[in-house]
Amino acid sequence: MIDPNEPLENQVARQAKIIDALIRRANRQHEIGSTAYGAFQSAIALQAQVWAKTRDLELTTDALRHARHDSERMRKNLADALAALDGGVALFTGGRLEVCNDNFQRLLPDISEQLRPGLEIGACLSAMARSAHLVSVEGSFDAALAQARRGRAGASVVSLVIELTGDRWYQINLQRTSDENIVLLLTEMTAILRRNRSEKESLIDRQADYLQAVFENMTSGVCTFSPEGAVMMFNQQFRQLLGLPYTVLQKGVELARMLDYVAQHGLITEAAEHDIAHWLDRLERQGRLRRRLRHASGRMLDLHAHRLPDGGVLLELKDVTLETRATVMLENRVIERTAELTRANAQLRLQFEEMARVEEELRLAKERAEAAVSSKTRFLAAASHDLLQPINAAKLLIATLLDAAANTRFAPTVERLEGSFTSIEQLLHSLLDISRLESADKALTPSELCLGTLMRSVWEDQVPVAQRRGVRLDVVPSMVFVRSDPVYLLRSIQNLVVNALQYTPEGGRVLVGCRRRGGRIELQVWDTGIGISRKDQKRIFEEFARADNVPLGSGVGLGLSIVDRTCRQLGHLVRVRSKPGAGSVFSIEMEVVEGRRAAPEDDRERAPAVAYEMNHIVLLVENDPDVLFAFSQKLEQWGASVLAARSISEALGHVRDMGMPPDIILADYQLDGGETGDVAIAEIRRASGAQVPAIMITANRGNGLLKKGAAQGFSVLTKPVQLARLRSLIDWKVRWQSPEV
Repeated sequence: MIDPNEPLENQVARQAKIIDALIRRANRQHEIGSTAYGAFQSAIALQAQVWAKTRDLELTTDALRHARHDSERMRKNLADALAALDGGVALFTGGRLEVCNDNFQRLLPDISEQLRPGLEIGACLSAMARSAHLVSVEGSFDAALAQARRGRAGASVVSLVIELTGDRWYQINLQRTSDENIVLLLTEMTAILRRNRSEKESLIDRQADYLQAVFENMTSGVCTFSPEGAVMMFNQQFRQLLGLPYTVLQKGVELARMLDYVAQHGLITEAAEHDIAHWLDRLERQGRLRRRLRHASGRMLDLHAHRLPDGGVLLELKDVTLETRATVMLENRVIERTAELTRANAQLRLQFEEMARVEEELRLAKERAEAAVSSKTRFLAAASHDLLQPINAAKLLIATLLDAAANTRFAPTVERLEGSFTSIEQLLHSLLDISRLESADKALTPSELCLGTLMRSVWEDQVPVAQRRGVRLDVVPSMVFVRSDPVYLLRSIQNLVVNALQYTPEGGRVLVGCRRRGGRIELQVWDTGIGISRKDQKRIFEEFARADNVPLGSGVGLGLSIVDRTCRQLGHLVRVRSKPGAGSVFSIEMEVVEGRRAAPEDDRERAPAVAYEMNHIVLLVENDPDVLFAFSQKLEQWGASVLAARSISEALGHVRDMGMPPDIILADYQLDGGETGDVAIAEIRRASGAQVPAIMITANRGNGLLKKGAAQGFSVLTKPVQLARLRSLIDWKVRWQSPEV
């Protein structure tokens, strides 16, 4: 019946009404009661209720009285605190004036009558802006109020500086203390500004005295003229250098009069040959003038004239007589030496002409060679993506054809086709690596990396090759950190392992491991292959060089050259130890990065690929139709359901049609129309509302894309893609990185 959230006055009034109604009811029951005993019982019950309600009424009245007393006491304390402040203070609640102190009201007397509780804050600031006592405002009242309302409560303070009549200055601070309250603080700055003004004037006076003292003690003669051409300041050195009398050089004397005196008395010999008016005209047009003059006394003077910012002129005279004499002596000596050198040069000219002709021929030959190398580098760099696209498509198609032709009469032919294509792929990678290494400043980006990760990656790539060749490949990873380029160090280890597998006969073994040597580590590749003779060990790192015992058709000799060039640019040491018929050991020595420990490897990610039915929905984004077809065929052969798309919009259409996210995204980096694979992955994830696992497949081998993948949560595989790694990576990401896990 009574709402406890209502004001205390309303609760008291409602209880009084209830008590009155109960009393009236009791009276009626007493009048119409059938028996005296029943009336007595009703009276007793009614009296108990009346006493309870009366007690509640007294408690409520007492609480209301205490609340009113506290409110009045707090309001009085607030008024006393505001009155004790030196500056003016005004509190606005809900945008209207709640309370202000006397200092705030007395600041602008002509608007003090308007400063009453309930005044809107905008109206208050407008009245202050219209006040006759306000001289200027550094800022805008409206802009300050808007900024204070936008600011964060309790932190944002907006300040204005106002000037009042009588050279009085105040700073107004607007601060929003809560969502509905704004406080205006007025702080007087008159004493501070007057003190700063006095200090500034005193500093200017001292600077003027200091400047005059500097003028008088300068070795050069200096004289300044006003924009009207009158002398303003000069030193005695200027008078002495020109030989002017006191009557001619005084403050206020016209520049034209002084120059006329110089010309009439022949103080400057050049004044008779050159029109002084021409000097003034040039000074007027160019803003500066420089002349070397000969004084009538025989002294040599340097004249410098400059226009000052206010339109005046600064003249500077410097006595350079000794310098001129020294210059003349040096010129005479130079003439003598020049004659001697001319005779000597006549004897050497013929030799120099012959040398110049040879050097010019060498320069032209060097330029042609550099142009050819640069052209080749630019071509290979520009064509790398276009070359890797069809190779990637062909590799996928060959892999699909190899699986389809298994246990048929076409299987040997397809296997030979795969071997030939692998040779083409390795040759292309070698050419691209050489092209990039020729601009090492752009190709190599060293960073701290785990050596064991690269070794495990090489093992995963080359295990299928070793199994087909009947060679045992073992890798003992060393989980130490080194500083190197991850892309090119991986390629170097791959080249060493590929060579070891290629030249190790069936039944042999290749071992990859590491040995610590103090603060360095040596990665070694052992094999039981055909070995290398001592004379061939000196030249196998040259381009297109091969050992004599290498069979025909086993490569063009670029792999070890790339390893040597990469390691030299990275500061690594490459060594080889070999014995014909027994095997070889190739090693790369690097410095260890101390203090870094690798995280334990996840066997789920590193597990070798197994043949399983890939029952996943794969969203494939690739702009090249051949690569798109080849990828789709291979993925469907693995058992996946493929949604092929050539653009971001087409991929988003597949997501909308399905009404659910795919299991994984495979995207090329460079798409048509300036689109990129990272944007495609982000858009698909946003449209599907899930952090879909993703793999970027690209010809870009830079570290920038690897860093972006780590930040955005997608893996990066380079083209041509290794199918074994792709299949195992798809399985791992779907099982362990899907949003449901």
